Amino acid sequence: MRKTTLVFCLFFSSVLSFGQIPVNNIIKPGIETMKNANGDPSNIRLESKENGVIVVFSCNTCPFVVGSSYFPGWENQYNALHSMAQNNDIGFVLINSNEAKRDGVDSFEEMKKHAKKNNYSMSYLLDENSELANFLKAKTTPHVFFFDGSFRLIYTGSIDNIWDGKRKKDISFLKNTINAHVSGKKIKPKQTSPKGCSIKRIKKEPNQ
Repeated sequence: MRKTTLVFCLFFSSVLSFGQIPVNNIIKPGIETMKNANGDPSNIRLESKENGVIVVFSCNTCPFVVGSSYFPGWENQYNALHSMAQNNDIGFVLINSNEAKRDGVDSFEEMKKHAKKNNYSMSYLLDENSELANFLKAKTTPHVFFFDGSFRLIYTGSIDNIWDGKRKKDISFLKNTINAHVSGKKIKPKQTSPKGCSIKRIKKEPNQ
């Protein structure tokens, strides 16, 4: 598998500084790009539009993504969110960083099957060695990172609050952020807790 090169121009600790990261300095994919299970190879920069890009870390099997008997799963919202983003000149892309499962349920071939089965309308990119996930400190599937057109982070966390069994009402964090962003209104909240399965990284030996 060809190694995906990511060129980073800031220290890792700067990534989550809301609204303080200069244009072009968050993520600069190198000459190589990520393999796309649902189209041509791509990268975060290519997926971005005038009003930014929404990055969602996802996978093929996590119950929080695909659903289960006790949770509806967020995957059934992906195409609608992609459409909403497109209508507001915002990119929307899925990232699979489950490197520890790359020889099994999250292989590139399984990603292609999953994208086709679920009629994905967006790019579904393979994050080799979990490089992008590590850079952004992504934790779960799903985990949302919303960057504006200048690649400043404006929201990160959950898609909504349906995971919260004690919620008094449903709150669509990501949809609300899209609407506020394109309307020039204040985004609140800017950060929520991501809920889902942990991203399956390859564990390094202590001496590595």
